[in-house]
Amino acid sequence: MAAASPRPRIGVLAVQGDVREHLAALTELGAEASTVRRPAEVDAIDGLVIPGGESTVMDKLVRAFELQAPLRARIAAGMPVYGSCAGMIMLADRIADARPDQQTLGGLDITVRRNAFGRQVDSFEQDLDFAWSDPSRAGTVHAVFIRAPWVEEAGNGVEVLARVSGGPAAGRIVAVRQGNLMATSFHPEVGADRRVHAEFVEIVRSHRQQRNVREPA
Repeated sequence: MAAASPRPRIGVLAVQGDVREHLAALTELGAEASTVRRPAEVDAIDGLVIPGGESTVMDKLVRAFELQAPLRARIAAGMPVYGSCAGMIMLADRIADARPDQQTLGGLDITVRRNAFGRQVDSFEQDLDFAWSDPSRAGTVHAVFIRAPWVEEAGNGVEVLARVSGGPAAGRIVAVRQGNLMATSFHPEVGADRRVHAEFVEIVRSHRQQRNVREPA
């Protein structure tokens, strides 16, 4: 497990996808951000970000790098994880249109559909109402959707944080939280707004404080 540190240690799964942008956002918020590529690095973090990318490729590389088992174990033990776009797919318990051999890390009681909004040329941006946990983060979030999934079904224990506000996909779920797991269909790392990352950093801080109370040094 991660040793005591004044800053939360948050890893970014770095097998594929937009890793650098998440590292920058987490560092800007005061976290100790690092890449995660090896099993030993999974034990050294307080929380994890799974970036956007290609979910089928990410799944294969996670298994090839022997990361699947340790990540599943940490998730089951309560480690906070945030997934954006492909990261949402990796955290989903079910994929509506999965390839025959596709697997996920799981943890979120949701069913997702890959590339639900269409191809790369169908990428779009939209302002969304978001269920912020901290009133100081009030206001809409400018969401960038790139070959994004959406949530088709969410279990009773899943909190819906945001839905598409207009257009053909109006009402579709695009942000959720269940316990220490959070996921968005969109890419908050591509802009300057750090509130979504701040939500996750707060989840990590809270979990670490609770863990330190249970396991005093």
